[in-house]
Amino acid sequence: MTGLSTFVLVGTILSYDNFLATVKFDLNPATNGESGIAILPISAIPCEVTIGKKVYVVKYKEQEIPTITCGEEKNED
Repeated sequence: MTGLSTFVLVGTILSYDNFLATVKFDLNPATNGESGIAILPISAIPCEVTIGKKVYVVKYKEQEIPTITCGEEKNED
């Protein structure tokens, strides 16, 4: 079985505590598949963890391990 070589998952933080965050993930673009739920360590999320915050899991063909990122922070100037 061959896995996806390139993908983007869009996640929304549903809840968290001092160590773990519960994140709902959807494929981007959306498909007919259902959402997935993941429990991630807070240390794996490279931004402030808050309920409703978007996180992205991105994997390009050339990468062995996907990267977790956060959306661009908006300046409130």
